[in-house]
Amino acid sequence: MFFASDNSGPVPAPVLESLTRANDGYSIGYGGDALSQDVADRIRTLFEAPDAAVYLVPTGTAANALALACLCPPYGTVFCSPVAHIHEDECNAPEFYSGGAKLTLVPGGDRMTPEALRATIAAEETRGVHGPLRGPVSITQVTERGNVYSMDELRALTAVAKEFGLPVHLDGARFANAAVKLDVTPAEMSWKIGVDVCVFGGTKNGLMGVEAVVIFDPARAQEFEFRRKRAAHLFSKHRYLAAQMEAYLQNDLWRDLAGRANSRGTQLVQGLTQAGVRVHNDTHANMVFFDLPRGAHRAVMAAGATYHVWGSLDGPADEMLMGRLVCDWSVQPEAVSAFLAAVQAAG
Repeated sequence: MFFASDNSGPVPAPVLESLTRANDGYSIGYGGDALSQDVADRIRTLFEAPDAAVYLVPTGTAANALALACLCPPYGTVFCSPVAHIHEDECNAPEFYSGGAKLTLVPGGDRMTPEALRATIAAEETRGVHGPLRGPVSITQVTERGNVYSMDELRALTAVAKEFGLPVHLDGARFANAAVKLDVTPAEMSWKIGVDVCVFGGTKNGLMGVEAVVIFDPARAQEFEFRRKRAAHLFSKHRYLAAQMEAYLQNDLWRDLAGRANSRGTQLVQGLTQAGVRVHNDTHANMVFFDLPRGAHRAVMAAGATYHVWGSLDGPADEMLMGRLVCDWSVQPEAVSAFLAAVQAAG
């Protein structure tokens, strides 16, 4: 019953097998090897973007921060949700790697609305050189509160960005989960709706540690290359990043892994709802936010469940606290059933 995060589970066997194959013999470093070049080509094919620049980095923070640095000057600002990962969980990395650009938070919840985004963008550039220059809009899909933007919602946001001539960055740490949930192709959820730079996440969907940054305007490629090297994220033994991504792409493993995680998320939502438990996110993929009394959280964890709770477990037993459950590809239906039984037993 381990639901702490989808970056906590094991690595699928095909990924380890690909790493073993890549470990044979010698290879040119820094991404100059044949495997790295082949993986980049396959990602271009997957995204139906033959001219895109594709780069592998080891972490989602590096992917987001370096991508945004290429889209936003030091005197600019990035527009994002108040609970965006780039704001809450990356220790000011986007600000650091951009050389000082700020983040402007769009009021509301985890899913930005076009109205709130338009008003927030319009509120900038009212002070001339005394305020930040309008910069990219950053969208997180799946959001940090477990919701999945619909395609219409995404189109509406990118349309607002284009009204102001601003580029769009898609934080796709859980890109695969969203694509499977919406039953769309990577191209349909990226450049075809106006995304300029997309992170195709792997680490939270079973990989050991690799993300792909897909830049649809190749004119931005050289800047990313310099920034990646300067930030110490250009791996010498790059083939080991590429090997993970090779397995991820083979036979649509990325879709299979995300589908498994999403199925367990649906099982959780259905079970919790049937038990009368409030679920916060009205859409879901593999992440569920829910309420239980503090005493029930303690009882469920004592039964063996691992997950995050907002607030201390010390305090009145009847006070409601929000919990977060995240399913990775390896979670079994029996584990979900055991968790739901523990919730029922906790009352």
